[in-house]
Amino acid sequence: MKSGRLIQINTVAASGSVGRIADGIGDLAIASGWESWIAYGRNHPRSRSGLIRIGSKADSWRHGLITRLLDRHGLGSAGPTKEFLRRLDHLKPDLIHLHNIHGYYLNYPRLFDWLCSWGGPVVWTFHDCWPITGHCVHFDFAGCGRWKSSCHDCPEKNSYPASLFADRSRRNHDDKKRAFSKIKDQLTLVCVSDWLSRTVRDSFLGDSRILTIRNGIDTRVFSPVAPKKKNMILGVANVWDKRKGLDDFVRLRELLPQDFKIVLAGLTPAQIKSLPDGIRGMGRTESTRELAALYSEASVFVNPSKEETLSMTNIEALACGTPVVCYDSGGMPETLGPDTGRIVARGDIYALRDATVEISHLSSEKLSETCRLHATRHFDRNERFKDYIDLYNDTLSGSHSRAHIRE
Repeated sequence: MKSGRLIQINTVAASGSVGRIADGIGDLAIASGWESWIAYGRNHPRSRSGLIRIGSKADSWRHGLITRLLDRHGLGSAGPTKEFLRRLDHLKPDLIHLHNIHGYYLNYPRLFDWLCSWGGPVVWTFHDCWPITGHCVHFDFAGCGRWKSSCHDCPEKNSYPASLFADRSRRNHDDKKRAFSKIKDQLTLVCVSDWLSRTVRDSFLGDSRILTIRNGIDTRVFSPVAPKKKNMILGVANVWDKRKGLDDFVRLRELLPQDFKIVLAGLTPAQIKSLPDGIRGMGRTESTRELAALYSEASVFVNPSKEETLSMTNIEALACGTPVVCYDSGGMPETLGPDTGRIVARGDIYALRDATVEISHLSSEKLSETCRLHATRHFDRNERFKDYIDLYNDTLSGSHSRAHIRE
């Protein structure tokens, strides 16, 4: 087994879904003999890995201004990135693992120039579609396929990372292609779903080495911890909007029998006030134990999101013994197994209603056990993080044979 100095780069460390993934990979890397560092852009994390802050809050605001006014996300933060790269020169990493490099903290042309001159192995996990588009992180909702050739007239200009005036999606797409293509010989792309892997193969990075490693969760925390409540329907999101299906839940409430109760977690105070009778709203919580209790109480977890690369919430619900009803959207179907829920056509609110009622009535101890078993077999984070450690070791040794990772 080889080991070395690992540097991961992500918007945040040890918080949020991707930040916790980076932190968990770092923990396992340390246990496997690696020296682990995480470079990040904001917040004040705690981690067993060494931490490197890129820039300051003021730098992030300046980067945001460039994004809002000029539609040039990823092209601010030149000074902070330069300082960070000097730190990398000193650390002399053996392998660099990129996660989200968007998020108002990093200048990607400078980073990729450095990676090219450094010449070492780079693993890049795609958690969304931003690296292959001229602007957006998701394009399914808009039904846009321009990213396959050359972005222009972006229908998602006002979505994250939002531009208020300019549309430089064509130039952004060209700039990304030029920058990212510099390190193709050093690069292994990891996608979190087969859907995303297929998508990337249609992009300018399609001839890269592309693998699928699905995200994992802590199945010890996300486990059945509370008795189920009859006909309790749960929805969870970090940000609720039309893409995540908030309007669909309002319509679903109108169609469900009155003895069904809907609970939505992750709402803003204004959204909570606007909810109709029969839907109880809750704010966002960073407590995984509180979330586990909510998942456990629900008879069905409903996910009407119209854009997902995988869906961590589906997996968390299954681990808590709760079946899932979701749209056939992005990588979401890959989270379900036999007899763990239902997948319905995206936007079909009547099919969503019928599946929700059916699964709620089927709710049983056996069904909960089936859901739990599926999650622990396929999405336990220690197993998925081990896939990354195996990938690191194989990359450093020049071996590419891993039967347990889709390629």
